[in-house]
Amino acid sequence: MIQQQCLIQRLSDFKHHRRLAALALVLSLALVAACTDERQTGITTGNNANTSGAANEVTIYVSTDRVFSEPILRAYEQKTGVRVNAVYDTEETKSTGLANKLLAEKNRPQADVFWSNEPIRTLVLKKNVVLTPYDSPNAEGIPATFQDPENYWTGFSARSRVIVYNTNLVKPEDAPKSIFDLTDPKLKGQVAIADPRFGSSSFHVAALYAAIGDERADEFFRKLKANDVKIVPGNSVVRDMVARGEVKVGLTDTDDVNVALEDSQPVAMVFPDREGIGVPVMPNMVSLIANAPHPEAGKRLIDYLLSPEVERMLAQSEAVQIPLHAGVEGPKNIPPLASFKPMTLDYGKAADRLEDVSRRLQPILGL
Repeated sequence: MIQQQCLIQRLSDFKHHRRLAALALVLSLALVAACTDERQTGITTGNNANTSGAANEVTIYVSTDRVFSEPILRAYEQKTGVRVNAVYDTEETKSTGLANKLLAEKNRPQADVFWSNEPIRTLVLKKNVVLTPYDSPNAEGIPATFQDPENYWTGFSARSRVIVYNTNLVKPEDAPKSIFDLTDPKLKGQVAIADPRFGSSSFHVAALYAAIGDERADEFFRKLKANDVKIVPGNSVVRDMVARGEVKVGLTDTDDVNVALEDSQPVAMVFPDREGIGVPVMPNMVSLIANAPHPEAGKRLIDYLLSPEVERMLAQSEAVQIPLHAGVEGPKNIPPLASFKPMTLDYGKAADRLEDVSRRLQPILGL
């Protein structure tokens, strides 16, 4: 308990911009070591984790930001003595690089567990028979919406897509309330979005096509293009452009906006389409890899990641992720899941559209 409290305290003290994330991580891990008398086992990282050895080790591929996920995995090592070999996605291939790696390794798996920061790639892996079912006892209490009926994946600790706006340039009453408001001519040249082929932005557009249909979605993106939307490399770039006043509004994620709020930058966020199609909610997803080298160790790690303990840590960290277990205190600056209408979404249908939507948007947005 002392160890967990120390980790939570350290995570809650992250106040730095992500350009200081590496320093914050070092301080966090040093504090974890000071809070326990157990043997330090260390996390193996890199592009090719060594999966050989006994079942007292486990290999996990992680697309969730390392600054948030590594302290969680280090705490598991300290708690259990199991060595965690962690491989992280790069910023340039966020959410896609490890999914492609798992597909390439399908006939000779190197990983036991996949921890994804968004749903779509997990569903692609399920479709390609990379995953195997596992019904974790800690999935009990997580809403059925965020669980695969066949137990190939389970969601936990969600983020949301939000509209971020500059409070020096936009009054709260004038802030867009729907993503469809971003096509308003009053915002011509004043909207930024991340490249919709990657990361959570790709989830958002695939979800949108699945929810409203091709014709309406195509029309929206054509209008967005005609409104001189700025397409940038990532969600953090969107946030920074809005904070600097280079554009008035943008589409990004809750955790990205929280970084700016913690830095006292002039931004605020709107959870879009509360009264319409609903707010896009992106749970983390965890899955067991088919024919994993250490399946039992993988199951135990999944149990841990699905625990209220981990959701509490992620909620109280700079990640400000929304707990899916009832009764777990949520993060500051972020409303609880029960306070807004999530987008009704068939994740499988959205995943099936991913490649098609990406191709479809290239001529529309000039990608």
